[in-house]
Amino acid sequence: MGTVHAKSPEQEEHDGHKVDFQSMKQISKEEREELRKRLKSIRERLAEQKAQVMNKKLRNTQAHVQRVHVDGLARTKDDIVINTVRDVFTAQDFYSVILKIHEARSRLAKLGCFKDVGVFIDTYEGPDARDDGIEVTFEVREVNFLGAKVNTSVGNNEGTVTTGGMLKNIFGRAEELSLEYSHGTKRSSSFYSTFVKPFHNEASTVLTASLYQQGSEAPWSGFRELDRGALLNLAFNSAPNVQQKLILEGCWRHLSCLSRSTAFAVREQAGHSLKSSLRHELNVDKRDDLVFPTDGVTFTLKNELAGLGGDIGFLKNELDMQVNVPVTKELVIQGSLQAGHLLPLRNNKTHCITDRFMLGGPMNLRGFEMAGVGPHSDGCSLGAEMFWAAALHAYIPLPLLSRGGSISEKFRLHGFVNTGNIGDFVMTDDYKENLQTLIRDMRLSYGAGLAMSLGGFARVELNYCIPLLLQRGDRPNQGLQFGVAATFL
Repeated sequence: MGTVHAKSPEQEEHDGHKVDFQSMKQISKEEREELRKRLKSIRERLAEQKAQVMNKKLRNTQAHVQRVHVDGLARTKDDIVINTVRDVFTAQDFYSVILKIHEARSRLAKLGCFKDVGVFIDTYEGPDARDDGIEVTFEVREVNFLGAKVNTSVGNNEGTVTTGGMLKNIFGRAEELSLEYSHGTKRSSSFYSTFVKPFHNEASTVLTASLYQQGSEAPWSGFRELDRGALLNLAFNSAPNVQQKLILEGCWRHLSCLSRSTAFAVREQAGHSLKSSLRHELNVDKRDDLVFPTDGVTFTLKNELAGLGGDIGFLKNELDMQVNVPVTKELVIQGSLQAGHLLPLRNNKTHCITDRFMLGGPMNLRGFEMAGVGPHSDGCSLGAEMFWAAALHAYIPLPLLSRGGSISEKFRLHGFVNTGNIGDFVMTDDYKENLQTLIRDMRLSYGAGLAMSLGGFARVELNYCIPLLLQRGDRPNQGLQFGVAATFL
């Protein structure tokens, strides 16, 4: 008779390696962790080998999709569904069939017409069935026609609560009509009525039309603003990670004073104005994260021409760049640059304080109060026609926390150096003179602090800031400074 050898529960064999778990109790913690890593590596290698064998078998199995059926359609039009799943018929083997079906399911889910998409695969049994014929069924659940939402957002050191209702998939091609009201912590409020029309093409083109009323306060300048207008926005992707926008806007603006202490230089700009403008925005974003990127660059360029109608006229250009370089596994260096230039038009048009640039704040030029850099009058910031600001950051994770954990990914320690300048600079054809003009009387600050990711799209910072270079009229803020925003320097 043969002898049967059985392994105890404490012993296990992986890929020729025998591991005795009973003896692991007698080894050190470091050695035990190393053994567990070896086991994990062996399991991953075995799983990868099995997947390669399976893929090879699937590639050698002939299969053709002969019929696609979509269950659950009510309001959604057939043409956009057909265009979305058409690529499934090009598969020639079972591996390609699975891949094409997965891609079609992802595209259906992204249309904006469905809240759930399921897939079932079966052999095709029609009168013209082939031996390798397949039938694919997509089971979809359309989005509710009527919806409501309540959310919060942050920006410019202000929190906002938004509530509203919407009509979804109105005409069967993911169109949406929404009404929203929002209220901010700084007495700002807005009302938007928006219609969104996606075109479902390769450029992911989306046309948006809005009517709005938006109120806000600028206590650093002593005025209150109320805007009423209409906006037409055409957004599309011209390349991977490259989005462009064309925006046509008409706005009736009303400026009023916040208090009796508002400076006369601001008071004289109070009243009504009418602005119509055409704006182009180009955004390239190749970062691996929006809040705490470890690698990649982002670049945004905005160009606005105002003066198509009304009494406001100018040409405005803005630049925002960010570069992230991983130095070590834990250390990331980030460089940022922002700049803007406003050129008044010489056609009896004018511009007001809301069109000018402001500089300073906890998420801008740190170490200064909000809009605390540049021309001031009686304590009110007046803004300027040109500015630039740059920052250099060094980010590291919080110590004593395991790398890759949910908590450690939300926090970073950072040290920074900020610099910038703002004013109504006059440029000439002499580049050296222009450079001297831009850096003359520049501001400089440095500090360190704690940054936290908020929802993966905004960040909160608590920093200790030390202004080094400042000019007369600036409002420095040495010491602790708190800020929250979706965009930052």
